Amino acid sequence: MAVLTVSQVNMYVKSLFDELPHLQNVYIKGEISNFKHYNRGHMYFTLKDSKSQLKCVMFSGDNYKLKFEPENGMKVVCFGQVNVYERDGVYQLYVRDMQVEGVGALQVAFEQLKEKLEAEGLFAPSTKLKPKYPRKVGVATSNMGAAVEDIKNIITRRFPLTEIVIAPTIVQGELAAPDIVKSLELLDAINDVDIIIVGRGGGSIEDLWAFNTEEVARAVHKCKTFVISAVGHETDTTICDFVADLRAPTPSAAAEIAVPDAKNEMLMINNFSASIETSIEHKIENEEAKLDYYRNKSALSNRDAFFNTVENSISLAGTRLNNSYKAILDSAENKLIGSVRALNALSPLAVMSRGYSITKGKNGVIGSVKSVSKGENIEVLFSDGEISATVTEVK
Repeated sequence: MAVLTVSQVNMYVKSLFDELPHLQNVYIKGEISNFKHYNRGHMYFTLKDSKSQLKCVMFSGDNYKLKFEPENGMKVVCFGQVNVYERDGVYQLYVRDMQVEGVGALQVAFEQLKEKLEAEGLFAPSTKLKPKYPRKVGVATSNMGAAVEDIKNIITRRFPLTEIVIAPTIVQGELAAPDIVKSLELLDAINDVDIIIVGRGGGSIEDLWAFNTEEVARAVHKCKTFVISAVGHETDTTICDFVADLRAPTPSAAAEIAVPDAKNEMLMINNFSASIETSIEHKIENEEAKLDYYRNKSALSNRDAFFNTVENSISLAGTRLNNSYKAILDSAENKLIGSVRALNALSPLAVMSRGYSITKGKNGVIGSVKSVSKGENIEVLFSDGEISATVTEVK
């Protein structure tokens, strides 16, 4: 009997699997467990039911198409090929496609992304901007079809002053999501665009799927401009609706929300104007009534008597002021005269006027003969002048 190697046995078993046509394209349902999604993109997990389990692998070249992220406990239907992995000697299912059992994969993906973005706060009311009267409205949608025409017609009819800037956008298919992001970034970069409408007309969930992608949701959240989401019909709900500052049930409704009705605005202005005029008239009437009161009920009603009383009060106050002023002046004058007299009595000049004089020597006023020597020059001061002399003798 020939002795086989492990590799030969595994290779032989694999060849047997390769020849089983009913294992080449097989659908298998079960519950996911031990799920791992590695950085290289490959997914490894186990499908199990109440009695058995089967190892599975789904390579990145196949799983990048999935709309949802597989999770442990999720019941799925996998399509692929059962074969042997020669190196480990185990057989496993090579998954080429996967669907959620009983629920559409798109619906699962929608719920998963909604839960993720809500946890990050992208739906929070505090992140919503406030609308204002728009000078320009940017529109990110297909430049063909009923949606864009409805938007243009409604905005032009309701508020002709608003300018419309249309960014032609792919809104369906694999290229739609990146193109929507591009259009949002373009419109958000225009400084005087005050509102952006992003959306499209109705369709199936597959048709609207670009508006359920994470890249579009984050692009809407990043916008500094007020964004109105207008995707599909009133019954359609997308992730874009949750992230946007405002959700409109249809593109036509978005146009009506974006701009005010000029007729209503003019009516409101006229009402404000009439209200202001009425308020001003009431104010004038109230002030006139106050003026009449002061004219008829106060001192102003008899102006002559009022002014005579005031004049008499002023005259009396003037008389009192003059009398007080004169009394102050007289008192000051008397004090001044007394002071002058006292100073005059003490003044040496007054004494000198009676025949006395003052003699000065080289050292000042001479008060004693002991301060003078013979031959000294002296000065004698009188009330009306002075003389110079020389001492001829000291006695």
